[in-house]
Order: sequence, then structure tokens, then C-alpha cells
Amino acid sequence: MAKYAVYGAAPDLEAGYGTTPALYPGISADENELRWAFIRKVYSILSIQVFLTAAVSAFVVFTPAVLEFFAAHVWVLMFMSFAPLILMCPLYYYHQQHPVNLLLLGLFTVTISLSVGISCALTNPVIVLEALLLTAVVVFSLTAYTHWAARKGYDFSFLGPILFTSLMIVLLFGFIQVFFPLGPVSQTIYGGLTALIFSAYIVYDTDNLIKRYSYDEYIWASVALYLDIVNLFLALLEILRSIQDN
Repeated sequence: MAKYAVYGAAPDLEAGYGTTPALYPGISADENELRWAFIRKVYSILSIQVFLTAAVSAFVVFTPAVLEFFAAHVWVLMFMSFAPLILMCPLYYYHQQHPVNLLLLGLFTVTISLSVGISCALTNPVIVLEALLLTAVVVFSLTAYTHWAARKGYDFSFLGPILFTSLMIVLLFGFIQVFFPLGPVSQTIYGGLTALIFSAYIVYDTDNLIKRYSYDEYIWASVALYLDIVNLFLALLEILRSIQDN
């Protein structure tokens, strides 16, 4: 009886705890409240990352001097491409230490945003808009589906090893493409496979957000979802660009 002292009688898990929907069957009332607060915190940070990426990308697209600078200093562009990978090491190490984690997260987001902005600046604006709309629809749909599936008792933890293996294969394929281009058809296939993998990653990481991340892993949870969204957008951009080239 003590478990339901605050909420009254034992609630229907399908209906939720009062006005708060239960995230998944078997979760206690207190855990449900804490987990919802954690989810809201992660999505707030993720929203800031997305808006920052949009702002930096827009600045790159509408400021020709930025593209001219990178064209004249290719080594800077190469460094910016590897900077997110470099920053992920200290970000993972300090992701629970405030405010260092927020500073590193900001730098991480800006470096990725510059790469996204350059990709958008070199692409037809109509294609960029189409990729953006498609990304928004896919992200919102998969997020809503995963929350619904979690409430119904479905679990997606089994996707972890499958997605990791698929990602390694795609990365190897992309590395081969750099040195041995296989033409626009292979680029379309590469973009399609990448889009499928990161769509599945959105489901997997959202499921982890609902059930498995600890409450002090909000930075790492936002990084995982942010990378899923950005890579999905870039993959869709690649598909649409290849179709236009054909």
C-alpha cells in the first residue's frame, strides 16, 4: 500500500499514474516521475543542439566568406572533420562533470554544425529543405512509435549488436568510396543504407533513454540522439543529391 500512498489506489499501467503516462509496464510511480524528468532534460538539451546546428549551418550557407576561407585552407576543413571524433573522448570522460560537460558538448555541436553547414552550402537549397522535412518526419514518427511500443512492453535492446555491426560495414564502404568511387548509383545505395541504420538507431537510443540510461548520463544520451538525427539528415541529403545528379 505504501507504494501508492501518493497516488491513491494502484493505477492501471496502460493509463499511467494520474496525469503522467507510464513509460513501460512494471515501472513504479516514483521511478516514472524521475524518468520523465530525465527525458525532458535530454530533449531540452537536444533541442538546443539542433537549433545551434541550424543557426551555424545558416551562417555558413549565407556567408560566402566562410566557404572561401575553407576552400583556401583545406587543412582547417580536414581538422574540423576529425574534431568531433577527437572531442568525443574528453566528452565521454567528463560527461558527468558540470560545467565541463556542457562546454565540451557546445564545442562538439559547433564542429559538427560547421560540417553540416558546408554540406548544405554545396547542395541545392530545395534538396536541403526536402532532406530537412524528411528528417523531421522520420524523427518525430520513430520517437512517437518507440514511446508507444515501450508502453506496450516492447524492447529494442537486441538491436545494439546488429546496428553496431551494420555501422562498421557502412563506414568501411564509405572509406572505400573515398579512394575508389563507384558512381552515383552506389552513392544512392550508401545513403539509403545509412539512413536505414540511423533510423533504427533513433529507435534503439530512444528505447535506451526510456529504460536504461542512468539519470546522470543526460549529456551522453543527448549526444547519441543528436548524432542519429544529424547522420540521418546527411544520409537523406546524399540520397536526394544522387537522385538529382542522375
